[in-house]
Amino acid sequence: MKTVAQNPGLDGVIVGESAICQIDETRGSLRYRGYAIEDLAEQATFEEVAFLLLHGELPSSGELHAWQAELVHAGVLPIPVRQFLEMVPSSSHLMDVLRTGVSFLGMIDPEAQDVSHEANLRKAIRLLARMPLLLSWTIRSRYDHPLLQARATKSIAENLLYRLTGRLRADHAKELEVSLNLYAEHELNASTFSGRVTASTLADLYGAVTAAIATLKGPLHGGANEAVAEMFHAIRKPEKAKAWVQSKLTGKERVMGFGHRVLKHEDPRAAIIKRRAKALSRHMVDTRWYEIAEIVEQTMKEEKGLLPNLDFYTAVIYLLIGIPTEAFTPIFVASRTAGWCAHIIEQQDHNRLIRPRSSYIGPPMREFLFIYDR
Repeated sequence: MKTVAQNPGLDGVIVGESAICQIDETRGSLRYRGYAIEDLAEQATFEEVAFLLLHGELPSSGELHAWQAELVHAGVLPIPVRQFLEMVPSSSHLMDVLRTGVSFLGMIDPEAQDVSHEANLRKAIRLLARMPLLLSWTIRSRYDHPLLQARATKSIAENLLYRLTGRLRADHAKELEVSLNLYAEHELNASTFSGRVTASTLADLYGAVTAAIATLKGPLHGGANEAVAEMFHAIRKPEKAKAWVQSKLTGKERVMGFGHRVLKHEDPRAAIIKRRAKALSRHMVDTRWYEIAEIVEQTMKEEKGLLPNLDFYTAVIYLLIGIPTEAFTPIFVASRTAGWCAHIIEQQDHNRLIRPRSSYIGPPMREFLFIYDR
C-alpha cells in the first residue's frame, strides 16, 4: 500500500498557486498583489485596495472614480432582503444574519449562476457595496435606532462608521479604513480556503462567500477581536491586567488575540494597528484600553512567548471609536469580502476541483453478518 505523508490541519501544505497575496512567515511581511501592507494600509483607501485585489492593479484616477460610482450605484438592498432583515429575531448572531443575507442575495440575483469572470466581477461589486448595508441595517434595527442613509460623496469606511454609530468623524473613519485594509486579504486562511473549495465545484459566488462567512464565524478563526474587547471589559483596570492573564493561563484557558497559524514572528498588521491604537488613545485622552492591552501583551510575551495578532489592538480602536462589539467580526466580513471574491474569481478562472485525501484509521476489513447472526 502506498504511504501518503500526513499533515493534520494542512500546516505548510501548498495546495495551489495564487497571484493575490504573499505571506513571508520568516520575514514577517505581507503583500497584496506585490504591494507591501505597510504602504497600502495607511496610504490607500479601502476602495483602492478592493480594486487592486479584484483587478490586479491599483486604479488610475479615472478608474477609481468609475469604481466608486459603481459601488454607490450597487449600494442598495433589494426589497425582499430588507423584508427578511425586518423579520430577523433580535437574538440572532450577526454572522448568521450576514451568512443568510448573502445567500438571500444569491437567490434573487439573475446572474448568480453565471461563473464567468465578468459576471463574477459584477457580483463582487454588488456584494462589496451591500455587505456594509446588511450589517448596519441589522445593528440599527436591533436597537430601534433610525436607519441612516449612506452619503454618495463619502467612502465605504465613512458611511459604515456613520451608519453604525450615527457619527461621521474623519479621524475615526480613517482608523476604520486602515483596519478594513488590513483585514481585506490574508492568503489561504480557513475562510478563504473554504470559499475556494466551494467555488471549485463551480458553485456560484454567493454560495462560496456564504461558506466563507460560516467558516469565519468559528471562534478559532474570526471573532477574536470581539473576544479581546470582552476581555478588556472583564479586566476593567490596567492594574488588574497582569493578574487576570496569569489566572487564565494557570487555569489553562485561552487568551484571545495572540499567535498566528502562519506568522510565527511579529504580524506586520499588528504592528501597524498597535501604533495607531496608541496614537488614537492619546489623541482622545482615553488610554485605559491601550494600557490594559500593553500589560496583557507584555504578560503573554513573558509567560508564553506569544505576540499579538491583528485582532488584538484592533479591539482597542473599535472600542474608542464607538463600534458595537457585536459588529467587530461582521466588519471583518465587510472587508474580507474583497479578498474572498478575488480568490473565488481566481479559482474559477483556472478551476480544478479541490479534492484532497485522508489517511484511514478505522477498523480493518470485516465480514458482514446478517442481523440474526450478530
